[in-house]
Amino acid sequence: MPLSLSDLRAAARLASGAVVGVTDVVEATHAAIARPFGRPKRTRGITGFVYRMIRAVTRRVALLLDGGLSVAGAASPAPEVTTAARDAAVAALNGVVGDALAAEGNPLAIRAQVRLGDRALALTPDALARGVTDPSDVLLVHVHGLCMNDRQWGDAAHDPRETLASALGATALTVRYNSGRHVAETGRDIADLLDPLVANWPRPVRRLVLVGHSMGGLVLRSALHLGAKAGHAWPGADVSLVCLGTPHHGAPLERIGSVTDGLLEASRYAAPLARVGQIRSAGVTDLRYGSVAEADWRDRDRFERGPDDRQPIPLPDVPVYLVAATTGDGRGGVRDQSLGDGLVPLDSALGRHADPARDLGVPPERTAVFPRMHHFALLRDPAVTARLVGWLAPG
Repeated sequence: MPLSLSDLRAAARLASGAVVGVTDVVEATHAAIARPFGRPKRTRGITGFVYRMIRAVTRRVALLLDGGLSVAGAASPAPEVTTAARDAAVAALNGVVGDALAAEGNPLAIRAQVRLGDRALALTPDALARGVTDPSDVLLVHVHGLCMNDRQWGDAAHDPRETLASALGATALTVRYNSGRHVAETGRDIADLLDPLVANWPRPVRRLVLVGHSMGGLVLRSALHLGAKAGHAWPGADVSLVCLGTPHHGAPLERIGSVTDGLLEASRYAAPLARVGQIRSAGVTDLRYGSVAEADWRDRDRFERGPDDRQPIPLPDVPVYLVAATTGDGRGGVRDQSLGDGLVPLDSALGRHADPARDLGVPPERTAVFPRMHHFALLRDPAVTARLVGWLAPG
């Protein structure tokens, strides 16, 4: 996988941060063992000096390396190199630590963008007129999930975007975004992208169809909610929303991670290791209960364990279709509700909840369950695409 100088600079920053982080964990563990009473985070004397020197030297080397690569890049600028493998690796990295990458301005942090094929679109009227050769008045926008990117829809045998776009007579677009940031932050970004996209499209947009896989469904729900609050015109148009395997009420793996952090913190000697578990991004922790609102995490410790007290956000007033997969038989048994599609339980994907305020209330005719299917098969299975065509295509 070829790397550009920008990639190397970003990787050097990431590596130096990782070394400093590991040093902090090791020192905290050392301090806990050396001083069995209290909860010290730092060692003292010569030992403390050694740890401080490791951090200082690491940061200094990182600055020198960054400066050298910056000069080299300015002296011999080269076009950015991108491949499917690189995009997949960067997307996975963003899913795990994308919030930290964005906060420190790391070049590997993905910026939200609307894409046509393999290129990002500038959303001004002139740029769209030049960049879109055969615009339809129907826009079909696919939004990926956690740790993924827009190039991972479909496979060589079947591309659901092409099939659905053909059935709808639509222009197929995708969104690429940093899935490590909070869902509500990304939702706002996408709302702000869809506004000029629809307003400046070369033809008046008659219909907008949004399809989100996994976290992508939460992001689109947030975008519709925040776009309406911001007074954007596009949420009031002819909009349809499809969510594929979306954890509307959370995913068990994130809740397991939260419990593991608590078990580690219960021991003074293991407590420093809980920091390793807290490397996971804001996007990941939003999946604990399926948070789509900023109020769920603003001014709060997102790693704090507690009950599901997120702000209920009803579905937008548009046709909503929910698709779930399950490795079980789809009859609602223990396997469906505990494992679901391997990542998302059946009730979570279908928006069902014992609390009426949280139940999404989607009518059965707008839901579908695909048994003996895993989470990522929803991206490429022809039967799923056929169901979407049946729901959305004219006639």
